[in-house]
Amino acid sequence: MSNPQNLRYSKEHEWISAAEDGVSTVGITEHAANALGDVVFVQLPAVGDAVTAGESCGELESTKSVSELYAPVSGEITAVNPDVVEDPSLVNSEPFEGGWLFKVRVAGEPGELLSADEYTAYTAG
Repeated sequence: MSNPQNLRYSKEHEWISAAEDGVSTVGITEHAANALGDVVFVQLPAVGDAVTAGESCGELESTKSVSELYAPVSGEITAVNPDVVEDPSLVNSEPFEGGWLFKVRVAGEPGELLSADEYTAYTAG
């Protein structure tokens, strides 16, 4: 399992892209998707919602459990992925591409995010 070097990672297993025009894309990592098992339902924040770094902003339901989705940064939701709402299995099959969850206009500085290498070490231990 390789974590893309161009992303940053939270200890809650979300990834976030570098901001383009102040907006970053967020999803869950392959590690989290594998741990969850087959995702069958996603509850995402609504466009316009404010999210706070480290706080719950949605849920992922799998055949094994229901897990909270945490915001890796604070900001305002600018888009949600309609494809993943229609087909939650994209979270498992394409966690870093088509399985992205939402876009957020980042407010302030991102919190404690890990590099790909740091996240890989974190999940290995």
